[in-house]
Amino acid sequence: MRAIKVHTFQKEKYTLVFGAFILGFTLLAGRLCYLMIFRSEELSKKALNIEQRERTIKAARGKIYDRNGIVLADNQAVCSVSVIYYQIKEPQKVIKLLSQKLALSEEEVKKKVEKVSSREKIKSNVPKSVADEIREAGLDGVKVDEDYKRYYPFGTLASKVLGFAGADNQGILGIESRYDDVLKGTDGKILTLTDYQGIEIENAAETRVEPVNGNDLYLSVDYNVQCYVQQAAEKVLKVKKAKRVSVILMNPQNGEIYALVSLPEYDLNEPFVLTKAYEAEGKNQNDKLNDMWRNPVISDSYEPGSTFKIITATAALEERKVTLQDSFFCPGFKIVEDRKIRCHKTQGHGSETFKQGVMNSCNPVFMEIGARVGAKDMLRYYHKLGLYERTGVDLPGEANSIMHKLDKIGAVELATMSFGQSIQITPLQLMRAVSAGINGGRLVTPHFALEKKNPVTKEITEYEYKEKADVSSTKFISEEAPRGNIYDSNGNVIATNKQTYALTYMETLESKKAFYKTMDKIFQILEENGEESQDDLALKVDENGNIYFDFKADGESAKRTLEIRFKRDRGLNEDIEKKLFKEKEGDYTDAEIQEVNDKLMEISAEDVFYHLVKSYDLYKVLLPEGYTSEEADELAKKYKD
Repeated sequence: MRAIKVHTFQKEKYTLVFGAFILGFTLLAGRLCYLMIFRSEELSKKALNIEQRERTIKAARGKIYDRNGIVLADNQAVCSVSVIYYQIKEPQKVIKLLSQKLALSEEEVKKKVEKVSSREKIKSNVPKSVADEIREAGLDGVKVDEDYKRYYPFGTLASKVLGFAGADNQGILGIESRYDDVLKGTDGKILTLTDYQGIEIENAAETRVEPVNGNDLYLSVDYNVQCYVQQAAEKVLKVKKAKRVSVILMNPQNGEIYALVSLPEYDLNEPFVLTKAYEAEGKNQNDKLNDMWRNPVISDSYEPGSTFKIITATAALEERKVTLQDSFFCPGFKIVEDRKIRCHKTQGHGSETFKQGVMNSCNPVFMEIGARVGAKDMLRYYHKLGLYERTGVDLPGEANSIMHKLDKIGAVELATMSFGQSIQITPLQLMRAVSAGINGGRLVTPHFALEKKNPVTKEITEYEYKEKADVSSTKFISEEAPRGNIYDSNGNVIATNKQTYALTYMETLESKKAFYKTMDKIFQILEENGEESQDDLALKVDENGNIYFDFKADGESAKRTLEIRFKRDRGLNEDIEKKLFKEKEGDYTDAEIQEVNDKLMEISAEDVFYHLVKSYDLYKVLLPEGYTSEEADELAKKYKD
């Protein structure tokens, strides 16, 4: 009986063990099938990564050009030197060679050579000639890879604009930082097979992924203009013994910055070496470097002083609180509440018109017109002219203005604001606001980048910038602020003061239709002065920009008018230019101009006037206001017919 029980127990035990074995085998087989079928691709990649060593091939950073194609930031071929621990056979030779060639201490090199790692970098940005000497030594475990270092061919030129790239070729400051995603390329790589110890397998094939270089960037900066402006600024710095000098040169029509200088500049090829101007300051090294790199034109606000009077004048003229002929008296100061605020000319300018007050930069005049405008309207124009917002310039670190709140502005604050004190703005904010006063009331975005170019496809992408229109009205006809007089052939004024109509640049018109309204007014004035016939009408322009209408032209006046226009604009339009000039490059000789003058004698005055109209393509500027080209052309022909 007992034997039977023992036999049964043994049988159950074997069955249990066998069942456990079968269950385990089934689970393992299932797991293996899962890994082989569903995760095979993933695990293959992981295995390959373990068996492959990746070496980076650096992509060249995109070049930076000025507007004329001159290279401002380039790349210089350098190398990086590294070691692979498991491949080094003669460590002492490696340490000695790298120490000598790379100008490093043996202890520093020894630490890196003896460090157990798959790859240890010894030094970057090694000159190619030095790297070639290391490569030629042929020591096992020493790797030399091609790399790039940023190079600035003109050293200190536009350093506060361009900024620089670091050792890893990443943009740190200026344009290099702002457009880092445009300029940096995509690194390539070399994949090498290794054994379980990380040692490269000899004669094994390598997988190479080529790098993609960064896009080239074209700036609005003009190299020649930048050089000239920087030289002029350096002269001022020396003569005035100033601590710093900043200059901006910008196109007010579109915000393109042709030059920006902020002295002292620094060497972009040695950005971590302090210049003499910053060595003596009692600060730590990092603070000194930050001060040297800082661009005050962008990052610092200041009291603009008398340059701000342009803004005050704009507000007063826009609100019709002053005319050019308004009279003022400057005794050398103005009493505002309990303050005696002086003019820069302490003995005073005496009696003067507003126009003269602007020319004299007279503080009492601007305090008076500031009071006429009032604090509320003055701040409203500050807002309209963009003085409460950053300009949006494409450089990092732009500061904003510091202004009074309306309820904190008393008579004294308003007076000092009127000539640019007790408020702070950046130089670029002032430049932008002033531009709106002379470009037809458009608030442009100051900028440097014009376009980027793909080095492979050669595709060009132009940058676009925001613009606000009608922030101020630059009027073509202004009864309150006349711009010139109309005279007859004897020099007598036939329209002045509130009847003054002056021709100015067409792009500054608040309304393009104003030109034609002006022509109607001019002909009306001519008729009122007893000159109904327009057959002999001619125009003359003096050095002050006044337009002369000669009623009894003998041909001479017409000749002089067109001579001025031809010399300036090289022809009124293609039709008349072809009749008068031979097609050629360069300036015309005196004999050729005389030949043109003789031909002008044969052109009627009405033809002269018609071509003056067409010279600015005035019929085209009407198109945005709803005119068809045929309708606009009819308007232009009106003054010939």
